[in-house]
Amino acid sequence: MGRDEQTVEPPSLALLAAEGRGILDIPALLAVAAPLLATAPRGQRHPVMVLPGLGADDRSTLAIRSFLEFLGYQVHGWGRGRNVRAPDADLSAVTARVIELEKQGGSKVSLVGWSRGGIIAREVARQIPTAVRMVITLGSPFAAPGASNVRAIWRLLTGQKYEPPTAERISRLAQPIPVPTTSIYTRTDGVVAWRACLEQEGGERENVEVNTTHIGLGFHAPALWVIADRLAQPTGSWKPFRPPPQVAIWFPATTRRD
Repeated sequence: MGRDEQTVEPPSLALLAAEGRGILDIPALLAVAAPLLATAPRGQRHPVMVLPGLGADDRSTLAIRSFLEFLGYQVHGWGRGRNVRAPDADLSAVTARVIELEKQGGSKVSLVGWSRGGIIAREVARQIPTAVRMVITLGSPFAAPGASNVRAIWRLLTGQKYEPPTAERISRLAQPIPVPTTSIYTRTDGVVAWRACLEQEGGERENVEVNTTHIGLGFHAPALWVIADRLAQPTGSWKPFRPPPQVAIWFPATTRRD
């Protein structure tokens, strides 16, 4: 079962109003963090698809994709324009594309999904686990998809009436997926409830906390470091994320734990 949607509240309006400060992560990324990010772990070159959040397209994930290209990965956008279609409407097409990338690249595909893109990535992995190496989500409310402020902007973004997720969908999305997965979340998320982003830890599943906003997740240096570190792990050698000393100060205590 998913988390009780009555106990996971959407973020406050104050947090939503503060989302704009996430833009500050962009100059910080370029001016301060770039030298350290250049030393981020590198792993086996393999295909990586990056999926955007609700209302966004591949332009929104340019920072993530550029960073991963710098690290040597075969990086792909999702190539489906704005992420505004009905729930699961893109699932078949993205699944087919992942299978195609696996065949072209000769190895399993890692999926990195921001917000709603992470939910899609998880469901793709659930359908074709043999083609997916790992899933990394950024602010994706799979554990309680209704616990967000999305309904306030849904019609503006999609032109459609907001339909709350069904009980069946809530339960399905919350179930663990059969590939290694890392959920990156922030307690100051003003769009989705941070508790809605928490994975059931155990096995090859983990949650990693960072300090930014929902909008900032795609430009936040610590989040980018986590993505690089996770992608660099050899297949079959999964270990929980622990920041190395040179970047430990970037992370809250929950992430720095021994």
